[in-house]
Formats: sequence, C-alpha cells, structure tokens
Amino acid sequence: MTSEAKRKARAELRGLWAATLTPFRDDLSLDEAGWRANLRHWYGALGIRGLFVNGKQGEYYAMTVEERKRTAEIAIEEARAFGGKVMVACSDQNVEVVAELARHAEAAGADYVVVHTPVLYFGAHTDETLLAYYRYVAAQVKIGLVLWNQPPDCGYLLRPELCVRLAEEIPNVVAIKYSVPRETYAALTRMAGDRLIVSSSSEEDWLENIVELGWQVYLCSTPPYLLQTPSDRRMHEYTELAFRGEVARARAVRDSLAPVRRALKETRPPGKAAAHQKYWQTLLGQAGGRVRRPLLELTEAEKAATRAAFEACGLAGAPARAAA
Repeated sequence: MTSEAKRKARAELRGLWAATLTPFRDDLSLDEAGWRANLRHWYGALGIRGLFVNGKQGEYYAMTVEERKRTAEIAIEEARAFGGKVMVACSDQNVEVVAELARHAEAAGADYVVVHTPVLYFGAHTDETLLAYYRYVAAQVKIGLVLWNQPPDCGYLLRPELCVRLAEEIPNVVAIKYSVPRETYAALTRMAGDRLIVSSSSEEDWLENIVELGWQVYLCSTPPYLLQTPSDRRMHEYTELAFRGEVARARAVRDSLAPVRRALKETRPPGKAAAHQKYWQTLLGQAGGRVRRPLLELTEAEKAATRAAFEACGLAGAPARAAA
C-alpha cells in the first residue's frame, strides 16, 4: 500500500527545486535580510517550486544548530507567501542532532526533510546499519524523508538495491538525491518504479533524464537561480517543454544556455565553489555574501575574471554589477 507521504511527494516533487547558498555578512554573521530577499526572489521572480535548505551548498557544517533552525524557519515563512515548498537538510554526524533538526523542521512547517548517508568507520556501513539509521530518523517525523547519497563525502555507495529496500520498509521515505554516475541512478530509477522518486543535481543531464528516465523533479543544486533572471528563465522553459513532450524545442533552449554554463565552469577556481557561486549571485543582484571558515574567498583577480565572463555570457536582464 502506498503511504500518504509517498502520494504527497509524487504530487509535489515536480519541476525545479534549488539547493540554497546561505549569505553571511562581512563579519560572518548570518545575513537574515539578505536571506529573505533571496527567498522572495527565488520563489517569486524566478518561480522556483521548492528549496533545499541547509545542505552542503549552504555551508551547514559551518553553522550552529540554532542558525540552521533559524534559516529553516525563515525559508518556511517566506515560502508560504508564494505557495512554495521547503525541504530542510538535517544532515549531521551526530544522529541525535539529525533527529532534533528533523523534529524542528516538521514543527516549523517544512514539507520534507533530507538526510545524507552518515560517515561510518571500520566498515560499519552495512545494509542493516543503514536501515536502522534511517528507520530511527524517519520515526522522528511524519513528513516525507528524502535520502541523500554522495559517495565521495561519506565513503560508500548507497546501493540501488538498498535504496529500494529503504523505500519499501520505511513508509515516509519518498525520494533520493542520488549524486552518483548516471548509469547508477538510471539503474535505481528503473528498479524503484513508483516506490521512490529519484533525482540528481546535474543540470546538464536534467533534460535527458526527463526524456529517457521519466524524471519529474530536479533535486537540487544552484542552477535554477544562477542560470536564470526574471526575464530569462530558460531552465524553467526547457523543463516545461520537456514535460509537454516538445523535446526538440526543449533541447534547443537547453543548448542555448551553453555560454552561461561555460562561463560558470571555466571561471570557478579549484576549491572555491561556494565563494564563486556567491560572487555570481552578487553579480545577479542577489545576496551572495561571504563564505565561512575554512572556505576561502575569491581573490580580486578571480573576481575580475568571473565578472568579465558573466558580462559576456548572454544572460538577459542580468544587472552585471561589480562587487565591492
């Protein structure tokens, strides 16, 4: 029998969901005003369906538990005005912190929680250990739980067979952000059927995943608000074309974004993804802000190169303002 959580997710987890960056002020405190402005821009001007808050892109590991709760509360509050949805990342090395954050997210009104596979030592990442881990976390809430596996970050693959078992045995496990090679997530998609919604963060593969794998949701990274402006929503456009079966038109629109993708990729210094994306946000008129230690900021030369590529990439309506 399909659980209510799975039915709800099948209806709601559609279209573009973005993983958020968290803006910090020059003194590295949380920029609540900038956070609110970004949320309103993303939900309103860009029409993003849902947000994935406090993930690795959002530097959760550099935030206190109270800061993570506060950013989630603000996101949920701002989403209501736009009919948007919020998925709160509750990942942490301490499972009791995960449980606390999950309970808080549900009480605050979040639609989903997402939990990364834990780092486990001495070969402890057995199927039974991971089943027990996710059973415990899922039991803390009634809302949908989204799995998340990025093998380089935890040291192991959550195998497709185990993903299906988790979805079958835990009623509120509804989806997975599966940051793995395409052949692996394609295998899980075919294996899972309607039991588990599968997605990945590769924007470059998103269109083909709609067409070839029948995917319904982009979960989740920064392209929905780094590749788009209020007057240039090509990622949204090609997504909707693909959903309607207009594949040739969708591919033409998708391919037209190549200069923007190239500008982002070619100017990103090694090890500075967060700082680079935040500077790109600033150029777009969003609140980018600082990164927290131990991450490094862009140099002035790196900013200049990024700014030049940004101004030449062809995003319509981009303000192209230089950062101070």
